[in-house]
Amino acid sequence: MFNFVPALANRFYAALRAGDRATCTEILNSFFYPFMALRSRRKGYAVAAVKAGVRLVGFDAGPVRAPLDDLTVEEEGILRDLIEAHS
Repeated sequence: MFNFVPALANRFYAALRAGDRATCTEILNSFFYPFMALRSRRKGYAVAAVKAGVRLVGFDAGPVRAPLDDLTVEEEGILRDLIEAHS
């Protein structure tokens, strides 16, 4: 998360430290849970989703190595929407 939505990561951490449950819950529901659902679609997507997020914000992360698979075009679109909603 720090690799591709660092402001959101910092916002979550600050809310957590401050005991701001409402903000934590909002971030969990709007970003973390959908991101975790995407990561859970296929074995190896924990790596693939992070690499895709890094690429989507403009850095060269390269593809995942075999036997892992990169996200599909549709799944990258889902991740792009999540990133854009939280950048």
